[in-house]
Amino acid sequence: MGTTFDESAIDDALHELTEGEKVWAQTPLRRRRELLDDIHTRTGRFADDWVRAARTIKGLDENSPLVGEEWMSGPLTLLQAVAALSATLTALEEGRSPLDGVTTQDAPGGRVAVPILPLSGYDKLLLSGFRGEVWLRPGVDADTARRRAGLAQLDPTATGGIGVVLGAGNITSIPPLDALYELYAHNRVVMLKLNPITDPLYTVFEMVFAPLCSLGVLRIVTGGAETGNYLVHHADVAHVHMTGSANTHDTIVWGPGPEGLERKKDNRPLLDKPITSELGGVSPTIVVPGDWSDADLKYQAEHVATQRLHNGGYNCVAAQAIVVSKDWALKDRFLAELRVALAAAPQRTAYYPGSDARVADALTSYPAAEQLGSGRVLVDQLPLSDTPLLRTEYFSPVLGVVELPYAGGEFLQHAVDFANTELTGTLGANVLADPATIRTLGIGFDRAIERLRYGAIAVNTWTGLAFLAPRASWGAFPGHTLDDVQSGIGVVHNAFLLDDVERTVVYGPFRPAPRSVLRGEFALSPKPPWFVDNATAATTGRRLTEFYASGNPAKIPGIFVSALRG
Repeated sequence: MGTTFDESAIDDALHELTEGEKVWAQTPLRRRRELLDDIHTRTGRFADDWVRAARTIKGLDENSPLVGEEWMSGPLTLLQAVAALSATLTALEEGRSPLDGVTTQDAPGGRVAVPILPLSGYDKLLLSGFRGEVWLRPGVDADTARRRAGLAQLDPTATGGIGVVLGAGNITSIPPLDALYELYAHNRVVMLKLNPITDPLYTVFEMVFAPLCSLGVLRIVTGGAETGNYLVHHADVAHVHMTGSANTHDTIVWGPGPEGLERKKDNRPLLDKPITSELGGVSPTIVVPGDWSDADLKYQAEHVATQRLHNGGYNCVAAQAIVVSKDWALKDRFLAELRVALAAAPQRTAYYPGSDARVADALTSYPAAEQLGSGRVLVDQLPLSDTPLLRTEYFSPVLGVVELPYAGGEFLQHAVDFANTELTGTLGANVLADPATIRTLGIGFDRAIERLRYGAIAVNTWTGLAFLAPRASWGAFPGHTLDDVQSGIGVVHNAFLLDDVERTVVYGPFRPAPRSVLRGEFALSPKPPWFVDNATAATTGRRLTEFYASGNPAKIPGIFVSALRG
């Protein structure tokens, strides 16, 4: 389908999906699993084409280490997702719960935690020192979690009509992952509309998803706002899922302009069907004061720079507000290292539409802001409330620093309060704390993590890891509504197909190997390949993709050689 609006072609595609829903209802679990396995094979086959198209979209030189981002957040992410979903279908096909063999744990507040990382020997080897778990909502016990795991695949004959997925324009695996979640978590056949930015991937996605397209349960279309508007309001469409901004969400739900604002005020939605969404926000990174070495300061500054600059800053979960203790003796040295890291990170094209205008808006709001490298803005000593950077997702390389006048555990508790009450959105929050400080804080640290109202929380890693981990849930903290949508409603990914999800929490090593081992931390991972200054990220990303495509353990030594050189 072309990029221009073609009403008759869309109607034809929706009619085909109506027929496809009947086929999907009759498709047994075994065949559904085989489709996933076929998609896995095809993803590996077309991975080079995928990354080549992504490079074109983002203006990356083929020899740039930044191409590693496209391997890891593109085909590699999809490979792991379909493999994990296939394992869930295998369990259901055999009459087992997807959680059989998984030992649930206790999480703070009487919650049940489902481990999602590491689950295999390869996880332990390739992500040494990293772990993750999905926390279920309070009151859900382990037996209930096991019984409900599988969602719509517990009754595959009960289909849910046609779901429209409005694809994201930034991370290239988002559209296919969201389409798969509609099909497998909700039993809805899917009309996937690509964001115009990602139109060069149309052919790649059609080749990867040919098995689902041939079955008649997936159609992929391109087009602009007119196409999207026609789809979401079409009588044949039962559900909408979107990734984007809260403004776009409100335009869909309430309508554009003053009329839409009036509808929202009067609670008269224009959209007459359910909608789920992932909308980003202002993500914090809380830096807990501690006795950090010079190497720690430098490494964690590079870590924060990655949290902001990965994919050029065009991530819904990119860090935007750094929260530090005004009384931390090392604060100034840390911020000096952060300035160095932001300026030294590889330069790249501002490919996402409107980026330059948003950066200009930030500079207008904060005329004293520092410009570090091309288009990168650092705003120091932000006001603690009622300031644009805390309310507006800039979706560009704009980073602010907030200083709170507390120390130790008191700082952490106030930082959590600040993140919960002063920042727009609840998608992801990061916490950096050295192991000695975590031990000293004890239950106070655990309580702080529990109190953070975010859908993904990362301790000594970046919430981007929760996006990459296939069994992690991905979405806002529960409780948002159409008229106060914040970071969205619902979750995706979640390859265990868990019900009653509250959040995902991931943990990483505070120091990379070998310093981690020398300091008594059992973590063998070097600098992660998603760091923006990782010199071998492209090679490591490609080799990881090749390994997860083939499953050939002979490829692992090459991964380590590349990773250690990064």
